[in-house]
Amino acid sequence: MTADTVSFESSERLRADLVTTLRKRGSLRSPAVAAAFAKVPREKFAPEAPLSAAYSAYDVIVTERDAAGEAISSVSAPWLQAEMLEAARLKPGARVLEIGSGGYNAALIAEVVGTEGSVVTVDIDPFVTERAARFLAQTGHPHVKVILGDAEHAAGEYGPYDAILVTAGAWDCPWGHLLAPGGRMVVPLCFASITRSITFVREGDRFIGHDPTVCGFVPIQGAGAHAEQAAVLAEGAVKLTIDGGPALDIAALDRALTDIRTELWTTVTVGSGKPFDTLHLWLATVTDAFGWIWPNPDCDCDLISPAVRWFCPALITPDSFAYLTVRDAHSTDEAKERRHQFGVYGHGRRGAELAQQLADQVATWDRDRRNGPGPGFTLYPADAAVPAPAVGRIFAKRRTQLVMSWPV
Repeated sequence: MTADTVSFESSERLRADLVTTLRKRGSLRSPAVAAAFAKVPREKFAPEAPLSAAYSAYDVIVTERDAAGEAISSVSAPWLQAEMLEAARLKPGARVLEIGSGGYNAALIAEVVGTEGSVVTVDIDPFVTERAARFLAQTGHPHVKVILGDAEHAAGEYGPYDAILVTAGAWDCPWGHLLAPGGRMVVPLCFASITRSITFVREGDRFIGHDPTVCGFVPIQGAGAHAEQAAVLAEGAVKLTIDGGPALDIAALDRALTDIRTELWTTVTVGSGKPFDTLHLWLATVTDAFGWIWPNPDCDCDLISPAVRWFCPALITPDSFAYLTVRDAHSTDEAKERRHQFGVYGHGRRGAELAQQLADQVATWDRDRRNGPGPGFTLYPADAAVPAPAVGRIFAKRRTQLVMSWPV
């Protein structure tokens, strides 16, 4: 038995295992999408990754980094690709536009829509498009049209499309006019430093959002790029990020990090490993100061104790910040699930004020929003007259307005 035979058999087995895993978690729901995952060799689109990583349901494969070491191109995690493909409700013969290439996702789409359908995939990076075209040809998908160009303007001549799937973090959504009647547009849309993959369906002059899914993507480049503010503190050990607002005073924030901190503890608890992502949405609703605090995983320091390593909520002003933390909640019943108590640490001149504000909103979320339905999302043109939601917020963008509205 040759090494190639072993590799082929391992790949076949890992693909079957991946399909089983994705079905069990509910990410794969249709026979057509499951068949695509069972057929397309994911490892061919990520040759730099070992087979075990290529077929992990939860692993992202980074394929290109910039000079600073930040990922600028990747193959998304299979669970998220499956969720987005299912959300698009692709049919045989459908015309599909993919924003952000790589090849693998386009191959999955091509399998679902069949040879009678059409797939156009666009990317601004020639490194990405060259790879995508080469890998697609090698895996039997040469009919996928790979376009090098800025997705803000490219591929309109091949529309309208029955589905548009965006595989990069998009701050705006300028593709609605390319969607055919009855079409669906799945977009990882960024607002207030939050990203949710939302499926938009046209209703008159607006798009109604469905199934917002927590996700993370490499930011879109080109004309649609949007820069957040970032403050890197303690020689890279800690980073704060916020979308917009007054300019951050990095020197003041650096001093605040090591100054005396305010400590508050709420009565709100969360089970170990349980999500609380609607808290992020609530904080983004009620304050412009909402952002994130990030510990550097490569630094061994105890300057901060965030509630979670990634996407830990914070309130940030130019010279002060407060963030969410946790500690073990006291329990006399060892049989109960392990629970954590939410607290807040505040730093800087306004640290105590921000800590109290964050603690109060955690309590409000727990009382009024935690156990109810989350907010709905609607996308309008930028020039539309949009009534303010009773409870919610309008995020104004260049081409569109995103309305986040909570049930009253």
